[in-house]
Amino acid sequence: MGGTMDGTRQRRRGNTRRRIQDVALELFAEHGYEKTSLREIAECLEVTKAALYYHFKTKEEILVSIFEDLTQPIEDLIEWGRQQPHTLATKQEIIRRYADTLAEAAPLFRFMHENQATVRDLRIGESFKARIHSLRDIIVDPDADLVDQVRCASAIFTLHAGMFLLQDMGDDPEEKNKAVLEVATDLVTQAHRGARG
Repeated sequence: MGGTMDGTRQRRRGNTRRRIQDVALELFAEHGYEKTSLREIAECLEVTKAALYYHFKTKEEILVSIFEDLTQPIEDLIEWGRQQPHTLATKQEIIRRYADTLAEAAPLFRFMHENQATVRDLRIGESFKARIHSLRDIIVDPDADLVDQVRCASAIFTLHAGMFLLQDMGDDPEEKNKAVLEVATDLVTQAHRGARG
């Protein structure tokens, strides 16, 4: 019996952590990271500062945890990709899954985009860049010519651009995401064919 109780408590605690992260990110985005205090986050959640403190000691800790949680799927995708055959289907699947991951983490990436100094200070950007490089290395054929290597890297940038530069394109975000994914997939497909000569 003890087991189920613990399980429920674990899950509930997990939810509190998620709620703190969500509210903090909203406040960071709205009022700016620098101007947001732990007290405000606690007030917004209607919990005591002590309750918040139980999960996170600083707002830096909150931001880093959001980043780690939301980018874990990228880590998982890299692990998966490294174990797959180097086929076109694998590359297309990586692009598709990466697009999904970005969509899930959109609020975080918008925050990173708008708060580059903070991101730099907390070294979040560096580990993100390293992950993107790993992803690129999986979809690029090492023996491909430079144009096809650039095409593969551009597929990743296309997905990123979909989040920032193309936000105001089209009326329907869903349609836009589909179009962005199609272009990214085309680039990988073209590069793959090029590499096969």
